[in-house]
Amino acid sequence: MVTLGIDRIGDFPSLLKGKKIGLITNYSGVTSNLEDDMTAFASRGYLVTKLFTPEHGLYGAMDGAAVGNSEHPKYHVPIISLYGSKTEPSKEDLEGVDLLVYDIQDVGLRYYTYIYTLANCMKAADRIGMPLLLLDRPDPLGGQVKGSRISPDIHSFVGDHGLTIRYGLTPAELGYYLKDYLHLSLNLMALPMEGYRRSMTWPQTGQLWNLPSPSIHTFQSVLCYYGGCFFEATNISEGRGTAEPFQIYGAPFIDMDKLVSLLKERIRVPYAAFRTRAFTPFWSKHQGKTCFGVEFIPTSDELDFMPAALITMKTIKDLYPDQFELKSYADVSRLTSLSGDQRVEEFLNDRLELRDLLDSWMSEAKVFQEETEKYRIYG
Repeated sequence: MVTLGIDRIGDFPSLLKGKKIGLITNYSGVTSNLEDDMTAFASRGYLVTKLFTPEHGLYGAMDGAAVGNSEHPKYHVPIISLYGSKTEPSKEDLEGVDLLVYDIQDVGLRYYTYIYTLANCMKAADRIGMPLLLLDRPDPLGGQVKGSRISPDIHSFVGDHGLTIRYGLTPAELGYYLKDYLHLSLNLMALPMEGYRRSMTWPQTGQLWNLPSPSIHTFQSVLCYYGGCFFEATNISEGRGTAEPFQIYGAPFIDMDKLVSLLKERIRVPYAAFRTRAFTPFWSKHQGKTCFGVEFIPTSDELDFMPAALITMKTIKDLYPDQFELKSYADVSRLTSLSGDQRVEEFLNDRLELRDLLDSWMSEAKVFQEETEKYRIYG
């Protein structure tokens, strides 16, 4: 079984003993034995003076919900939210801290917001000369790089820093990349995993599934989140508020038999079984309404869900051009923010073939793979 960075903190007292630690974490911060980070640090004699939390806070607030500051109920240390009124710790927030430590389970996809919390904490630490220690964890999807590289002129809290959609780096490897990309000079350290290989997907690590956020219930959710997240930019439910987020897609106006019949003609993606599915979200889009659509069931860790997601979205748009909608925020297409440019919309509007879209992404992914090779810790 893979040994996590957090599992090894007792072996490195020189890094942590006597330090006033600012711990950046959430409920995914647990050891391999499911001991939470605060207890792990306290039981080894390390002093955590402040907690900093990303989206969803320490305990799993709803997706996108602003989270306020609070206090840890057991250890009585301040919890400073970095997803609400601010997304970066201030100089005052870092008073009484000698060392920042980052330990959050990620999913390896560009639009997952935790990586921007990491980048912002690195920038804040850099400004005041504070070191930052990364406790490494697996990339659940492994080391493969896929998808578009986000355009420099498109940046938000769901896409930035020249990343591909599936960037194939662990948190520590990503941290080394971000340090160079952001031109930082901070003392960035990492406590690597043991027994990890970059080719591993989550099931191969031997780790129990570690819920990283409220709508990523399973490893199958992560597989389908690659591409499935684009549905957040539409009025089609991506399964939030159900037992299978990112595996089921639908809306009240869809004829699911007609949809799935067409998908059987159009989708030729290995390892993706699918069927008609009706469901009722208990929150998020179409809350309390019965939606009709499709359920996807990954049959292998090797599933590349992106083509199936794009074909499904276009098929729904083709069937229901007057009811299918794309969303915008601050005059920017949400789909552009998530996908990295306007090529997905060109595909949806019959101005770009799917093969040409995916080929262009493959070229960009290859360049990113080559550029990030020097940051990789694991063979």
